[in-house]
Amino acid sequence: MQKGETIWYIPDGYIPPESTNDLLSHESICVLNCQERKAQLAITIYFEDRPPLEKIAYEVPAKRTKHIRTSELSLDGEKIPVGVPYAIEVESDEPIIVQYSRLDSTQPELALMSTIAYALK
Repeated sequence: MQKGETIWYIPDGYIPPESTNDLLSHESICVLNCQERKAQLAITIYFEDRPPLEKIAYEVPAKRTKHIRTSELSLDGEKIPVGVPYAIEVESDEPIIVQYSRLDSTQPELALMSTIAYALK
């Protein structure tokens, strides 16, 4: 039985420009690699009004999990801007499982949401 897929999509990304209290609003691509080999990821960020940030490299060791904060991703020094909608494509050379989480602390009643990404089969 194969554990995971090699292409995943997250259509709704947004890094809030403000936070309340000490908790920083953020988003994470949560990756689980159940394989015996490390997974080499290529993460592409799509925007509504500009070219994508294509194939940002990331590595997830074998039999490990990684929580990748989208605010820390960069390509040639360019990062995802805050307050701008975006979408994510995660490609991997090994089957992986991808979950997406968002902590929104723009108001005192913060919100946390998480969902499994869409896997291309």
